[in-house]
Amino acid sequence: MEQFIDNLPPMDLMRSEKMTFVQLIIPAESAHRAISYLGELGLLQFRDLNADKSPFQRTFVNQVKRCGEMSRKLRFFKDQISKAGLMSSSRTELQPDIDLEDLEIQLAEHEHELIEMNSNSDKLRQSYNELLEFKIVLQKACGFLVSNHSRVVLDERELRENVYSNDAYVETVSLLEQEMRPQSSNSSGLRFISGIICKSKVLRFERMLFRATRGNMLFNLAPADEQIMDPVSADMIEKTVFVVFFSGEQARTKILKICEAFGANCYPVPEDISKQRQITREVSSRLTDLEATLEAGIRHRNKALASVADHLAKWMNMVRREKAVYDTLNMLNFDVTKKCLVGEGWCPLFAKTQMQEALQRATFDSNSQVGIILHPMDAVESPPTYFRTNTFTNPYQEIVDAYGVARYQEANPAVYTTVIFPFLFALMFGDWGHGICLLLGALVLIARENKLSTQKLGSFMEMLFGGRYVLLLMALFSIYCGLIYNEFFSVPFHIFGASAYKCRDSSCRDAHTIGLIKYQDPYPFGVDPSWRGSRSELPFLNSLKMKMSILFGVAHMNLGIVLSYFNAHFFRNSLDIRYQFVPQMIFLNSLFGYLSLLIVIKWCTGSQADLYHVMIYMFLSPTDNLGENQLFWGQRPLQIVLLLLAVIAVPWMLFPKPFILKKLHTERFQGRSYGILNTSEVDLEAEPDSARQHHHEEFNFSEVFVHQMIHAIEFVLGSVSNTASYLRLWALSLAHSELSTVFYEKVLLLAWGYDNLVIRLVGLTVFAFATAFILLMMESLSAFLHALRLHWVEFQNKFYHGDGYKFRPFSFASLTEDDD
Repeated sequence: MEQFIDNLPPMDLMRSEKMTFVQLIIPAESAHRAISYLGELGLLQFRDLNADKSPFQRTFVNQVKRCGEMSRKLRFFKDQISKAGLMSSSRTELQPDIDLEDLEIQLAEHEHELIEMNSNSDKLRQSYNELLEFKIVLQKACGFLVSNHSRVVLDERELRENVYSNDAYVETVSLLEQEMRPQSSNSSGLRFISGIICKSKVLRFERMLFRATRGNMLFNLAPADEQIMDPVSADMIEKTVFVVFFSGEQARTKILKICEAFGANCYPVPEDISKQRQITREVSSRLTDLEATLEAGIRHRNKALASVADHLAKWMNMVRREKAVYDTLNMLNFDVTKKCLVGEGWCPLFAKTQMQEALQRATFDSNSQVGIILHPMDAVESPPTYFRTNTFTNPYQEIVDAYGVARYQEANPAVYTTVIFPFLFALMFGDWGHGICLLLGALVLIARENKLSTQKLGSFMEMLFGGRYVLLLMALFSIYCGLIYNEFFSVPFHIFGASAYKCRDSSCRDAHTIGLIKYQDPYPFGVDPSWRGSRSELPFLNSLKMKMSILFGVAHMNLGIVLSYFNAHFFRNSLDIRYQFVPQMIFLNSLFGYLSLLIVIKWCTGSQADLYHVMIYMFLSPTDNLGENQLFWGQRPLQIVLLLLAVIAVPWMLFPKPFILKKLHTERFQGRSYGILNTSEVDLEAEPDSARQHHHEEFNFSEVFVHQMIHAIEFVLGSVSNTASYLRLWALSLAHSELSTVFYEKVLLLAWGYDNLVIRLVGLTVFAFATAFILLMMESLSAFLHALRLHWVEFQNKFYHGDGYKFRPFSFASLTEDDD
């Protein structure tokens, strides 16, 4: 058996790539080029040999700072280009290669020029805004001044007529004369301040003025006809013109302070109409000149930005790569005496030749007299896990890695997940109508693969696009299972011929409840359409799907236990084979394997035996006569044997392994209490049993025994709960089928029963939305999550440790914009 397994051809993805730990000795003059070539190759994971040093204590810290500064300048250019509404050029035009030092000088020049242009533009914009506000204030304030002057004159006339004619108020008249008698506003002491303020601040501004002057002011407002551009944010802001009439120098001081606090700009408006017109003409002419200057400045700035935009993508990529190279060089040790850099890291065994070629090319291109040395080393820690995946297998590997990254070289569940995961999904989502809808969605994503892969998608669409091949297989399996269940949007079809049942009499009334008899061979493929709508539909389909779920569950768990054998065989761990794999197979199949056998025999023979009764009394009274529940000859003695095997398997899992480990440890370390100079670590690693990984730690028997006891109890109890967990295949399949039936019968058929086009269209719309959002989106997500749980918990816990770490090589291809 072992020779047959050893001679099997290696399966892709079954085990992670073999890794080797290598040391690089690179001369200083060729270090940068060597790291660049390795970054292009992307198959070496460097180890940080300066982990104890801060970033500022490393050798190439100044180069990293320079790259960081260049990245900042490039981000500044990118922001300016996006603000100007220009697009970064994605053209692959021939651009001359540029050195990093030259690029640094160019970027500094461009930044200085752009900052100067922005500063000038801001000053011009500020002047333009002030003139524009002055013009608006002049236009709006004139009306207030004219109306206010006329109101003062009317008030004075009214006082003269009413108050001065009354002899009883002579003193009051003299006081009022001092305030209101003068002919002009200036001579009367009534003064005003005009200005402009943001519309959002007007209410608070007016309230504050009222409180400060104790109501002794007149406040007039008028909305500005034009919006003013904010020079900082470039947003258009709505503003309001105001004129405040007041009396006294103290009030003037208060109002000016409040205007300053609220950011209101005050402008002097003369009362003379001729002066107002003259100033308005002067302001308008200056505004025209400034507009022309601003437009010329914007054109010049956009031209400068366009020249930068043509090279921006290339420059950003170049700086990003340079920074990544120097960050990697900082992980290497710098040997000052030998003028070389020493690096260590992991690489796949197959990549050694490619790496040596890249390093030879780096030596030649840098005109170095000394070659780069690459040689393998022994490593203490476990190697990283690396699987070579493609666009089809990658999403399945990601599903497994979300649970835990595989331990180095252990069996990879993704190989089986590729087929079993979409099939378990389809068992819960079996409807070939809904499957066709999913298939169309998957085909659209696959057809637009080249276009969508270059676009930035939202988180949901990115996840959907990444799993397009998972969606494709789920759709195909759903169509297959839907044909078996004979459901098309919950409607059965006679696809593979006529039904095996027909009516007993010619009237055929109430045919779905009574009177159907079998008259020919069974329906050739899937469920007979006559079951749909019959009185025994639910009992029949429940029985079928429940038993089918148990069969698939037991097969799936057996596969997991078989994979634990392959793991133990690969790592030469004979203890796990004898004292875990064998008793686990015996225990699971003595109980649930036997139940699966009974299900198949019952289906084949058409027996009416009650399997619940058989399984329950197999434990309670194994020696009793089975009677009508007997399915085959010799069933009772077989049940007794299987029950005894299951009972024996529990201590078999629990006791032998800890005691054997203790014995092996005692023999191995006997006479070594004083310790030796040359400890045989290689010897210890030859037997990688889980309890013997701690080479220099004291063997703790109680800890090992408790761990083994937990593992055994977990498996025994888990066998029952995990088998029951697979019944979700039946439950979700039934829920999907019944929900689909409800929407079909209670929405579509009900609406179609009315002889009214509007009601039919409404019913069709509701049915379409319910199908799309509830059945296709929510139900598919539910089935996906349940299939995920069956793989992570019920399948992978039988053999998968998942405590490894991913291989993350230094690669330019993996650099993103976030690394700037």
